[in-house]
Amino acid sequence: MTADPQALEVPPRRSVRGRRAVAVIALVLGLAGFGTSMTAVAIQLMPRHFSAGQQQQIENWEISSRWQTMTAGQIFPATVSYQLSAELLEDTSPLNLNATRVGIAQQSGCGTGAITAAAAQVLRREGCEAVLRATYVDATRSYVLTVGVAVLPTGAAATAANAGLGPARLATARQANGVSQLAAGVQVVRFGGPEAGVYDYNRQISRSFAEGPYLVMYAAGYADSRPRVPVIQDPYSYGAMTSLAQSVAQSVAARLAARPSPPHCPGSPGC
Repeated sequence: MTADPQALEVPPRRSVRGRRAVAVIALVLGLAGFGTSMTAVAIQLMPRHFSAGQQQQIENWEISSRWQTMTAGQIFPATVSYQLSAELLEDTSPLNLNATRVGIAQQSGCGTGAITAAAAQVLRREGCEAVLRATYVDATRSYVLTVGVAVLPTGAAATAANAGLGPARLATARQANGVSQLAAGVQVVRFGGPEAGVYDYNRQISRSFAEGPYLVMYAAGYADSRPRVPVIQDPYSYGAMTSLAQSVAQSVAARLAARPSPPHCPGSPGC
């Protein structure tokens, strides 16, 4: 008996159509899963937008930790450019010079070994953590200065400490007991070796300023063996010494307290 051709062909058609439907459904589900996965990856890679408060907290943390994450050579550069004005030189153009770093002291606490007794009292009251210091000379080795950085917990503490040290002052005289009449601040750093005489100086200028959580202090004076006369009696020396000291101190402050790049974070909530 001959089988009906149409009866034999119907089941195969239904089977093929079923398999095709299953394949299409599987493809759609696969594409949907792939799309979901790619969306998740994209979310992970997208930068997270911190609130203004969160961003400020992160930036403050980065700035306040630089004294520990940067090397001493990064904080205190080997050379610093400074300028003598045309007016000071009585010339038509200014003179560009370089200050040279001649030594870096070991990190110290906030006691009188690194800063004056009055400064130590103020800084300890504001929560001082450490003091960093280095010594520089001018291009002619006529002037020498010590720049110091006191690490405070916050910018407000640094500002309060600076106010407690008083305004910048000059040495007005050398008293019988050898104490200069200067504002409280950093103690000079003296080093041994063949050039020890370069570092044996008396403070003639003393000043401090706050930059972020750091209190930057400097003390400058003559580097040679000239008589210890008040620098204010020598306008040229005062101008040159001040330009040297301010340039070095501001360079150090800029390295420590520079504003970092805005923080970014991948998109997951737990990043």
